[in-house]
Amino acid sequence: MHLCTAMNYQETIDYLFHKLPMFSRLGIAAYKKDLTNTVKLCEALGNPQHQFKTIHVAGTNGKGSTSHMLAAILQTAGYKTGLYTSPHLYDFRERIKLNGALCTEDFVVSFTKKIQPLIEELEPSFFEITVAMAFEYFAQQKVDIAIIEVGLGGRLDSTNIISPELSIITNIGMDHMNLLGNTLQEIAGEKAGIIKPFIPVVIGEVIPETRAVFDTAAANSPIVYAQEKRYISDWLFQGTHLQVTVVEKEKNEYASYLLDLPGFYQTKNLLTVLEACTQLTRLGWNIDHAIIHKALQHVKSLTGLHGRWEIVRQYPWIIMDVGHNADGIREINKQLELSNYNHLHIVMGMVKDKDVNAVLKELPNHAQYYFTKANIPRAMDELSLQSAAQEFGLKGNSYLHVNEAISNALTHATENDLILVCGSVFLIGEVNTALFRN
Repeated sequence: MHLCTAMNYQETIDYLFHKLPMFSRLGIAAYKKDLTNTVKLCEALGNPQHQFKTIHVAGTNGKGSTSHMLAAILQTAGYKTGLYTSPHLYDFRERIKLNGALCTEDFVVSFTKKIQPLIEELEPSFFEITVAMAFEYFAQQKVDIAIIEVGLGGRLDSTNIISPELSIITNIGMDHMNLLGNTLQEIAGEKAGIIKPFIPVVIGEVIPETRAVFDTAAANSPIVYAQEKRYISDWLFQGTHLQVTVVEKEKNEYASYLLDLPGFYQTKNLLTVLEACTQLTRLGWNIDHAIIHKALQHVKSLTGLHGRWEIVRQYPWIIMDVGHNADGIREINKQLELSNYNHLHIVMGMVKDKDVNAVLKELPNHAQYYFTKANIPRAMDELSLQSAAQEFGLKGNSYLHVNEAISNALTHATENDLILVCGSVFLIGEVNTALFRN
């Protein structure tokens, strides 16, 4: 397919999706293990990534929520704020936002047309092009700051050509082992690749296996461990919100925050975000406590974040969560233990390059399961997933599409039941929430 002057937005998106190798669809075959293409693309654009300030966010879990919370805070503080995240759930332009608004369709068309000769020459991945696209958009829009979420790993991720104000690593868990390594230390080493000399870095969660890796990588950088600065002293669910009391250890000061992200696992991300705000304030950014309090109550409306313990309907409850690895499912289990319901129904699909057994092992066997798949080549087919799940005592039927699976769960659920949709970001992206809302 070739671009022409008359190409519209949908045709441009089709070109990008089908011309470029896409990790989310294909997996490892689409992963480029160096920064050469990204460097060449950005050089051809005049290195837009050097024309605005950035915050770089890596980690196995929580980096998306952390990025959106920071974007909400900086927007509320009055800064023109860019946000680059991946993958998208419903609309490609979710990857590139400005003050919570999607980048324009016209920009996607004009950028792709401009860069097409390089696409033909370099044969870059889909991710490499979207990173360059985001940098160009933020430079054109003259943002004050952009939060840049790492796609995969850190050291060799396309985003790792920036010199940020601040680096953040939320946590380390076993995920993408086929690309990042088979031990927590190896994975931590890849994530620590975003640490730059003399640029402060905030580490969210740390465990003995990863601390030495971070300390070594940050030999010439100020490093702060968020969990050493504050702790959660109390919390309370308030409908669709989470009330959290945080204690700052050094001053023994208590502060209460109301989050519109009700997942209990957000308490960990909150500690990371609060320390990031402390570091940004020291760097001269004007972020006071009132701004943080206000922003955290409205993260979803300010940034458009979806799929984090997202309540789609009540009675019965339908909740979507993008948790898709063993650590993510363990956090979901904690949330389920804190939730009130009669019977649990779990709609799930996975991609086949994950450690599927490690996830299935963590899932509760008292639930009724509805096995399905996302419509991508990388998806594990629903019958194979059903068969693998049976080995762990997880029982249920299989369905061709996630919306069919949810509809079936609804027919079996009473009003005090809970239907959870999880296992893959791409599965969540195919849920037609309009079908199921009260």
